[in-house]
Amino acid sequence: MGATGSKLEKALGDQFPEGERYFGLENFGNTCYCNSVLQALYFCVPFREQLLEYYGNIKNPGDIEENLLTCLAELFMQISTQKKKTGVIAPKRFVQRVKKENELFRGYMHQDAHEFLNFLLNELVDILEKEANSSKGSKEHSSPSEKIPNGIHVPQANGVRKEPLVTWVHKNFQGILTNETKCLRCETVTARDETFLDLSLDIEQNSSITSCLKNFSSTETLNAEDKFFCDKCCSLQEAQKRMKIKKPPHILVIHLKRFKYMEQLGRYKKLSYRVVFPLELKLTNTMEDADCEYSLFGVVVHVGSGPNHGHYVSLVKSHNHWLFFDDENVEMIDESAVQTSFGSAQEYASNTDHGYILFYESLAANSDR
Repeated sequence: MGATGSKLEKALGDQFPEGERYFGLENFGNTCYCNSVLQALYFCVPFREQLLEYYGNIKNPGDIEENLLTCLAELFMQISTQKKKTGVIAPKRFVQRVKKENELFRGYMHQDAHEFLNFLLNELVDILEKEANSSKGSKEHSSPSEKIPNGIHVPQANGVRKEPLVTWVHKNFQGILTNETKCLRCETVTARDETFLDLSLDIEQNSSITSCLKNFSSTETLNAEDKFFCDKCCSLQEAQKRMKIKKPPHILVIHLKRFKYMEQLGRYKKLSYRVVFPLELKLTNTMEDADCEYSLFGVVVHVGSGPNHGHYVSLVKSHNHWLFFDDENVEMIDESAVQTSFGSAQEYASNTDHGYILFYESLAANSDR
């Protein structure tokens, strides 16, 4: 890695960002799913800064009980305080903690990077909420949040909406969706809000993120056995349903559903579809009139032809340079290299590098990217 490190330093030369560190992560037997997500999160600068600030506010780190949050903070601190600019770090303690917390990640099987990201963010939120509740007592937040696969569901007490605790993880990743259902008989619109930490999008061949987002927000008619129970009509009625983004997140994480269960095969299949994702993304399907603009800074790429095997790598933008992270290996790449992970227009193509999780940062935020 010394050679790789010096090669990277040579490539960047005097353009090497001051105070920045580019470290590969050791693989502990199929832990590339974890390494690729960690690199994307490390270069999510607002998240990294708030995590390190959280860690810096712990007076005696040795006195507190180890958890996933402290292990992640220690790892990020370890990387950011290295004397060398490049090298390799072994995230052993963090990986051990992940395996201890969740049996899903205990073996040496190929794991899903999106499942890991979802588990990690929800776990961090849980830890921060417990800490806040224990320090404030349970006066303000006596009802714990229910975990749902894609975020936090807000509990309601006696029909009154309780304001949930908003942690710095929420401030970075949480957005709000509105599920609108319109009864086609009385035309009453019922709206229900739900939070999300990432958006999972269905994909099609030769499509784009913009078209996938449009499909996500398209109107669906509920009829036959799918009729909607309208409270005003007091009966099942035909209705129109659609999902809109009410509040876009600061960091927009998009998960492309590349693994689909095929009934006729009786198993999951990887969809190698070509899905174009831009470096700059405009969100137009929001409830707010103004378009939200985002800039791509991270891509977790799945390499391989099937869902149960393969490899994960990440492409990351840092200080206007694009870098390729493959476990211990770190290389500088050209911006155009991002396009090689869009996917394939033909089903059986030699390139099996496909963008799987995309990380976008809102341009409205102050950023030095």
